[in-house]
Amino acid sequence: PKTDIVFLKVHKSASSTVMNILFRFGETHNLTFAFPDGGGNQLFYPHHFLARFVEGFSPKSPQRFNILCHHMRFLQPEVQKVVSSSAIYFSILRNPVQLMESSFAYYKGASAFSHVRSLEEFLSQPHHYYNPTSGDRHYAKNLMTFDFGFNPDGEVSAERVQLMLKAIEASFDLILISEYFDESMVLLKEVLCWDLDSVVSFPLNIRDHSTKSPLSDAAVEKIKDWNRLDWEIYTHFNRTFWERIDRDMGRERMEREVQALRERQAELARTCLQGTGSVAPKDIKDSSLRPLQHGSARILGYNLKQGLDEETECMCRRLVTPELQYSSALYKKQFPEKFP
Repeated sequence: PKTDIVFLKVHKSASSTVMNILFRFGETHNLTFAFPDGGGNQLFYPHHFLARFVEGFSPKSPQRFNILCHHMRFLQPEVQKVVSSSAIYFSILRNPVQLMESSFAYYKGASAFSHVRSLEEFLSQPHHYYNPTSGDRHYAKNLMTFDFGFNPDGEVSAERVQLMLKAIEASFDLILISEYFDESMVLLKEVLCWDLDSVVSFPLNIRDHSTKSPLSDAAVEKIKDWNRLDWEIYTHFNRTFWERIDRDMGRERMEREVQALRERQAELARTCLQGTGSVAPKDIKDSSLRPLQHGSARILGYNLKQGLDEETECMCRRLVTPELQYSSALYKKQFPEKFP
């Protein structure tokens, strides 16, 4: 199994669920994480990543960490200072249309969104609300482009798009697609040589459907146009994702593996969860399992069954612990001297 991993956690792309998978694997195998200095949740995002943002990094004795997975704005020469040269790099993308709808709900306080009542209103004249010099502009335009380290306001020329795609392909071993999450996890398992249980998950940091708004066809086209760089990245890697499956596994084997993954997840849901799945924040009984609420989004969580034996309870709790709580617990474990 591969234990040296860089995950570029792209915003609003099922990346919290992937992070939970990495947290669990790292905890089970006693791996080290490249935590933000001071134990925060982001590596000084939205600045480009620097090695000195990592707790315990020193240029004099460059310690290598196994897993780098907290939010960052990618800058490979700096990333290479904190992980092994053999590390596997991967990321996950989401259709920019749904991504922008989600971003609008989560980051309603961002300067570009704060003066509009709806995403449609923003899209009617985005340049009126969007300021390319504001520090939080990336939440409103080409968010994936920004997270990969590029300029979200760059011109959309064929040449520039090709340079971006080539740069991403040169840096990353694998780009996953959140719309095909189960297929993505099977592919990840293959590349990392992990077993099935290492990539099972319950969806984390997901919104209640009542806060999601359907988009008109006109709005969809405006979003694609406004986020043209993201759209180019997404359509390219959605295509190469399936090419890779055809080349490395074949569709039939992929279908069998996805089926096995879903069956195992359903089995774990029956073992671990009260009811059938996620619940509204107000219905989460254990406050330590309540996810952070953000913007106008209502973030769902889970209730664990009562009376589980200790080992099962521990396994189930890991599966449903929200990102911030899990990150904080692992940080305390890795740096116990900071918590006398």
